[in-house]
Amino acid sequence: AVSIGPAWAECPPVADRQAELDALVAEANAAPNEAAGREASGRMWEIWLDAPDEVAQTLLDQGLVATRVSDFRRAITVYDRLIDYCPEYAEGYNQRAFAYFLSGAFDKAEADLGAALAREPRHVGALTGLGRTLVQLGRPDEAQVWFKKAVALNPWVSERHFIQNPEQDL
Repeated sequence: AVSIGPAWAECPPVADRQAELDALVAEANAAPNEAAGREASGRMWEIWLDAPDEVAQTLLDQGLVATRVSDFRRAITVYDRLIDYCPEYAEGYNQRAFAYFLSGAFDKAEADLGAALAREPRHVGALTGLGRTLVQLGRPDEAQVWFKKAVALNPWVSERHFIQNPEQDL
C-alpha cells in the first residue's frame, strides 16, 4: 500500500495533453484499417493512464492490478484514494467506474463516467463505458448517443458494432 505522505502532499495539476490527443484522434480517423486505428487508440490510453505524479501512478497501478484479478472491492478502495488525492484526474473516475461496472454497480459506474467525461470529454474509453453502462441500466437509446460520440473520435472502437442506424447524425 502506498502512503500519500505528509499532510501537505498535493496532486500536481493534470498535464495538458490536448494537442497530443488531437493528433491521435485525427490519426484514428484517418487510419486505413483496424490495426492502424487500434495503434492510435493504444496511444490514447497511454495518455490517459499517465498519472500526474508518482503517488497517483502508484495508486492507479495498484487499482489496475486489483481490477485485473477481479478484486473489485480493493480496486474501488484504491481508486477512492486516487480520486481523493487527484480529484481532477479523469482516469481515476474512469477506472473506478470500470470496477463498479464489473461488480454490477451500474448507477455508481454511470456517475463516475460522468465525472471522468466532465474532466476529459474526449475520453473514448469513458464514452464507450458510459454506453455499455446505459445498456445495462436499460437505456439503450441513450447509450447510442455515447457510442456515436466515441466512434466520431475513434471509428475503430469495438463498440462501433453496437450502433444502430449508424447513418444518423449525433
